[in-house]
Amino acid sequence: MEFKSVCDAMSPRFREIFGDGNSLGGEKPILFFAPGRVNLIGEHTDYNGGHVFPCAISLGTWALAFPRPEPRIRIHSMNADDRPPIAVGTRGIENRAEYDWGSYPLGVVRTLELHGYPLPSGLDILFWGDLPAGAGLSSSASLEVLTGTLCNELFDLGIDPVDMARLCQEAENRFVGMQCGIMDQFTVSMGKKNCAILLDCNTLNYRYAPLFLAGCRIVITNTNKPHRLSGSDYNLRRAQCEAAAADIARVRLLKFLGELTETEFEALSGTIQDPVNRRRARHAVFENQRTLRAVHALEHTDLRTFGQLMNASHVSLRDDYEVTGPELDALAEMAWKMPGVIGSRMTGAGFGGCTVSIVEDQAVEPFKTKIGPAYERLFGYAPSFYVAETADGARSVVRQS
Repeated sequence: MEFKSVCDAMSPRFREIFGDGNSLGGEKPILFFAPGRVNLIGEHTDYNGGHVFPCAISLGTWALAFPRPEPRIRIHSMNADDRPPIAVGTRGIENRAEYDWGSYPLGVVRTLELHGYPLPSGLDILFWGDLPAGAGLSSSASLEVLTGTLCNELFDLGIDPVDMARLCQEAENRFVGMQCGIMDQFTVSMGKKNCAILLDCNTLNYRYAPLFLAGCRIVITNTNKPHRLSGSDYNLRRAQCEAAAADIARVRLLKFLGELTETEFEALSGTIQDPVNRRRARHAVFENQRTLRAVHALEHTDLRTFGQLMNASHVSLRDDYEVTGPELDALAEMAWKMPGVIGSRMTGAGFGGCTVSIVEDQAVEPFKTKIGPAYERLFGYAPSFYVAETADGARSVVRQS
């Protein structure tokens, strides 16, 4: 969406909620943007010390913000316009159920304080996003990194983008209670247009890989079933992998499953006592290796191999990790049968949300017109399609006049 049209849509609502007279030293609101992300391959590997291969996308979250003199933060979302603004002091914020979506930005403010970056004054922030909620495109990380970025810039905190990603992950882990890995926050903070990021989630070593898709597009298909991987579901998967790693660590020095090759895992898998945990671990290890092979294939313009590895990723997420569900499976299986589809898989945490597909240019419209009605016949509601554009990471956009 064009910056000016976002400003035009948000500015009147900002004035309506917060007024014009509360700026600090004559400051005017500044517009900030943080992208969403789609993960091309490498799912549920980040908290297992493995590799991921995401890219930032042009769908995301916007914020108009300016400082206020008193130590109070007021936030409102145009995506939740039926709810009143949330207002709290800037120090010692505690999570409350009534904050709902507000827990994500407030958790970032609290985490900044705990790490020696208390806000020197208050803030008024109006949020609006065009990321579909619950779609597995990192709407929560987008909101977190956006909040951290605007605080960093407005108050000159001097936090670099990698550290900002770490702080925002900590906010989600400790304040919100979701034990996510680093991938989402890292991608939102460090995204680069026309590139994906190969990230080692154990070391945070990373490199940008140009997305040369040779006449193909990235198509995101939303099941329109919100992904229901709750905190308890997500945390259970993580705990199962940690238990499997602990079993292996009794006979081999090991911190993360991502340290293992496939051959090493097969030799050591018998040490994992629980068969469910063994399947979870197999996915984590094999998915990590698939990701490395997929990036190598892409960098050598071998899109066919890249697509085959995407398909294999979905099968593993379905059978070993068990986080897909009927809707995602149906979309992937339909895509696999479509001419011009290079590969397709679920993306994000799972249990609803989206698939990501690499589709030849001339096949994009047939992809949508054939899969959409077939999916609707199966489930009684239609999917949504987005042809993804890559984007840069979180940043300020323009100061309001």
